[in-house]
Amino acid sequence: MAVTLLDLRRHAVARSLFPPTTLLAAMRALGFVQADPIRAPARAQDLTLRHRVRDYRAGDLERRYPRLPLEEDFFINYGFLPREVQQLMHPRRPRRAWTTRDRRRAAALLAFVRERGTVHPREVDASFAHGRVTNYWGGASSATTHLLDAMQYRGLLRVVRRDRGIRLYAAQEPFPRPASASEKRARLDGVVDLLVGKYAPLPERSLRALVSRLRYAVPQWTADLPAAWRRAKRRLAQDRLDGALWFWPEGEQPSGAAVDDGVRLLAPFDPVVWDRHRFELFWGWPYRFEAYTPLAKRKLGYYALPLLWRDAVLGWANVSLKDGRAVADVGFVAGGAPREHGFRVALEAEMERLQRFLGAASNAST
Repeated sequence: MAVTLLDLRRHAVARSLFPPTTLLAAMRALGFVQADPIRAPARAQDLTLRHRVRDYRAGDLERRYPRLPLEEDFFINYGFLPREVQQLMHPRRPRRAWTTRDRRRAAALLAFVRERGTVHPREVDASFAHGRVTNYWGGASSATTHLLDAMQYRGLLRVVRRDRGIRLYAAQEPFPRPASASEKRARLDGVVDLLVGKYAPLPERSLRALVSRLRYAVPQWTADLPAAWRRAKRRLAQDRLDGALWFWPEGEQPSGAAVDDGVRLLAPFDPVVWDRHRFELFWGWPYRFEAYTPLAKRKLGYYALPLLWRDAVLGWANVSLKDGRAVADVGFVAGGAPREHGFRVALEAEMERLQRFLGAASNAST
């Protein structure tokens, strides 16, 4: 029997919101957790993990990171991933080669880091004072910090921990290169499968775009991505719905997935809602992350958290702290809040979970 959109939607929710487990097990199940520095009411990585890690509290990932086999690195975005995933992507060879001056500065900085063991960017800048550069957002950044980022991306440095949100670096041991063409293909197929495992089920358009984004994770293999895409199309489970192919990991059965009656406020980058194209196919309305949208043009709010009830994203909530209480300003796509008593109970339960996560009293306003 052909798969339906409802089957795919329920499967997407059920497989991603797995029963809460340990932090390391959740990270390995997800493969990658996107990071964002905004706290509204907490960082995106914490908001993502709180649904999937038992008794998770805001900041647990940063606190426990030094003791776990996790790394900060770039995948399709910047975030946190298990060390074994990082090793699939390195050694990296960025498409833009360093200049002679860049290589000289990087060599001197790497020698400095090796001598000190662990360094703070402020300490490095005090010793090298490389000046200022324009960052991605158009603002001014320390050229030393920019070089540290570039060295981390190339696998020369790793983040050992954070100090008040600032990354502290140490030298990274060299990564082994693929021993053969077949090992390279296996690594590339591995990162494609990680994408599918995290975001499935995916329409063909979305999966193709995600595979294309791997040019940031493995720039040295950009030319091999079309072949990896063709292998994935042959390897993955799939079905056609309304003229479009959908893909998911081999062995999974999208039909018959069970979802609970809970309400969840999801991070803007949560795997359930990350793909905006799939979001609109599943729920029929466009969700947009508006933190960087001018105030006058915002429709949902600065940091709107999609509101999931059962298998439906009905609206969103902006959460703030007022007098030590977490308050959620909830909006709905159409028709207001569901009238079922179960929805109100489930929303109150979610606010209690959010209260424990934030360490604050909570209240929801609909």
